[in-house]
Amino acid sequence: MITDSTSGSSIDLTELRRTLITRGTMILFLTSLILFLPAGTLNYMEAWIWIAIWFIPALFVVRHFLKTDPNFLAHRMKVKEKEKEQRSIQQFGFLVFIIGFLIPGLDKRYGWSSVPIEIVIVSDIMVFVSYLIVIRVFKENRYASRVIEVQSHQKVIATGPYSIVRHPMYVGSLLMFFFTPPALGSYWALIFSLLYLIMIMARIIGEEKILLKELNGYEEYTHKVRFRLIPGVW
Repeated sequence: MITDSTSGSSIDLTELRRTLITRGTMILFLTSLILFLPAGTLNYMEAWIWIAIWFIPALFVVRHFLKTDPNFLAHRMKVKEKEKEQRSIQQFGFLVFIIGFLIPGLDKRYGWSSVPIEIVIVSDIMVFVSYLIVIRVFKENRYASRVIEVQSHQKVIATGPYSIVRHPMYVGSLLMFFFTPPALGSYWALIFSLLYLIMIMARIIGEEKILLKELNGYEEYTHKVRFRLIPGVW
């Protein structure tokens, strides 16, 4: 049992581990289901490689933070948004995510796309790079949460990737979602990457309204780091 420094509440490490194992197993099972079931086969090498790239690093990251900062993991377990607008965006994003992962399996079954192995390999590398970006964000900002909130004693982070863009975690997320379709051997699923970009942009706009209102120093930070997501563009 440890004390959460941001809220003063206690965190049960045993319960946290149980939650992480349960949720991780469920995500792995559901992800495999929506990839292999539409494909109609387990002979889907692109999917096996992508799953390994996505889940194996996660095991090491979770193990690291369990030892060094379980508070951070506990906050990452929160998934329910407080704002109605953000809940709607979250629901839209979940729908895009599910459909975006169903299409590659169907593409595999019916042969809609013919993605060269070179593009698959480069895309797998970029998926891993996007993972590294997110991990770098976690290292720099222990306030990074799945939901939009300003925690007690939270401060503006302006170092590392936050000195380049204001929302580097979304950069990693967007890159991962963009390169996942070709990594899975599908061009058609790229359509949903564009919808994911729209969702991310809407989420950032809503998030910044809250940060400008509730986080001291954030307005000054926006003057220093001009771009939200893409340097030189937006």
